[in-house]
Amino acid sequence: MSDLHKTMRRYVDRGALPGAVALVARRDDVEVVAVGSLDVDGSAPMTRDSIFRIASITKPIVAAALLALVEDGTVGLDDPVAEWLPELEKPVVVRTPAGPVDDVVPAVRPITVEDLLSSRPGWGFPADFTLPAVRALFEVQQDGRFPQSLPDLDTWLAVMSRIPLLHQPGAVWLYNTASDLQGALIARASGRTLPDFLAERLLEPLGMRDTGFEVPPEKRDRFTSAYRPDGAGPLVRTDTPDGAFASAPRFASGAGGLVSTADDWLAFARLLLNGGEANGRRLLSPASVSRMTTNHLTAAQRDAGALFLEGQGWGYGGQVDVTPADPWNVPGRYGWVGGSGTTAHLVPPTGTVTILLTQVAMADPTPPPLMRDFWRCTAGG
Repeated sequence: MSDLHKTMRRYVDRGALPGAVALVARRDDVEVVAVGSLDVDGSAPMTRDSIFRIASITKPIVAAALLALVEDGTVGLDDPVAEWLPELEKPVVVRTPAGPVDDVVPAVRPITVEDLLSSRPGWGFPADFTLPAVRALFEVQQDGRFPQSLPDLDTWLAVMSRIPLLHQPGAVWLYNTASDLQGALIARASGRTLPDFLAERLLEPLGMRDTGFEVPPEKRDRFTSAYRPDGAGPLVRTDTPDGAFASAPRFASGAGGLVSTADDWLAFARLLLNGGEANGRRLLSPASVSRMTTNHLTAAQRDAGALFLEGQGWGYGGQVDVTPADPWNVPGRYGWVGGSGTTAHLVPPTGTVTILLTQVAMADPTPPPLMRDFWRCTAGG
């Protein structure tokens, strides 16, 4: 029994998880551990191809899709997003972050495509969730693990247009909202739905057959139930295989709306490790992959985002490690975590990919001991 298997088994045996799928790939050497069950009732064993709500590890996939549109020449990194999202043409900014939402000034410049990709449009979540402009954002940015609660795209954008920015475009890294805006931009600029565009440009060419925004009936026997800890007693079930993901959402969330499997996300990671080429096809240019996996934040922006980033950087759609704060923080490591209990990273210098999929939600933005034990167990090599 490997150290990885022992680590995962320990959490299942103590009742912290119904089950998990953990994967570590060191180039062509792949270890996959599937432990426990699809639900707390033990109705079916967890398997390598079990399907999970992957939440925010959706973000890198959507960023890659937007870069495909950039490469097409459909959008440019410096283009104002209002060309396709006219609702956002004249944003206003609260005069001070702690100030009231009606004390605003005009934005000093338009929000650009690059602002969305680097998560610096001026909307999003800071460390302080009590700020009036952040509370206003809750109207359309609630718990990202339940994207089915969102209205349709046009309604969502109409509401967004009435919410002031917390900071000027480009000034501060803020979490989450930029990725939903990326999905909206993809839909408007391509003239396709986000699910259709993702399928055509990434999912189908990569063979990511189990990745999408809904789970069809024939796959639900592999779909996990979702849970959250209550802090004291048993896990609380929040969704079932026949629940929220049984039909297409009104709003396909680029911030956290996908379901997937460990091997599907591995296929995406290998696309990036291979400079944008997969299965004999070029899906992204090496330059786009480099922009995705390079830190774009200043030291001050990293410090401001410490609740989420813990001092590390941000590329496009995912964290980029810049300091070896812990054994797993290899400079250049790229990836992210999902609030549904998922994490996925790749380390370009070593060709390593680590993926952990569970069905127990994180209690807050800080990665829990399970994730840190997984990262520690798979670091190096």
